Amino acid sequence: MDVEPEGLRERKKAATRLSLGAAAMRLAVQRGLDNVLVEDIAAEAGVSTRTFNNYFGSKYEAICARGMERSLRMGEELRRRPPGEPLMVAITNAVIEGYAGGTQAPGKEWIDGVRLVIASPALQGEYLRTHYSAQRMLAAAIAERTGTDLEADMFPAVLAGAVAAAIQVAHERWLQADPPVALIPLIREALGALSSALNRLTDSEIRLPTVPATASNPTAPDPS
Repeated sequence: MDVEPEGLRERKKAATRLSLGAAAMRLAVQRGLDNVLVEDIAAEAGVSTRTFNNYFGSKYEAICARGMERSLRMGEELRRRPPGEPLMVAITNAVIEGYAGGTQAPGKEWIDGVRLVIASPALQGEYLRTHYSAQRMLAAAIAERTGTDLEADMFPAVLAGAVAAAIQVAHERWLQADPPVALIPLIREALGALSSALNRLTDSEIRLPTVPATASNPTAPDPS
């Protein structure tokens, strides 16, 4: 019996996972999230319900799968960026690579459907879990890139959180745009704003508030 190479098996599994995730989102947008069953997603992707259950524990997890896969690609791409590339430039390029399909504006019906799916209370728990995992994956890649310790140093997690927040702002603008617009330019703009803000935050620009000296705070700065 022929045995498939490990790399080929992994690529097939990744392709099946992506196909199920895309089918889940497509059906949820077309029918409404509450009107989609696991059996519908499996049939749409051309696999059995058992196969679906081998990959996902729920339709909500399947809908969020694309975001998880995108985060994996971002981390991998950041690790591949040239060593001499400035950190925020490397992060921006890695994020843009993860959103490679976002160069065109979507149709209005599609974006309206996506907005309804994302707003569903039933999806929020899985969405938050995916968001947290994605942020951790980006933080790990930043730690490797900067030679810092993810567990001992706050910097990788703080920067990953700021990048995730910038991406979230871009997503919100994308969802609310009328007429619809492409996502990638918004992500570039949001990350550009973050980069500019970080560049402006030099030590000479940061001013801590002066706290009057009291009996409970004898170490307050001397205004003289």
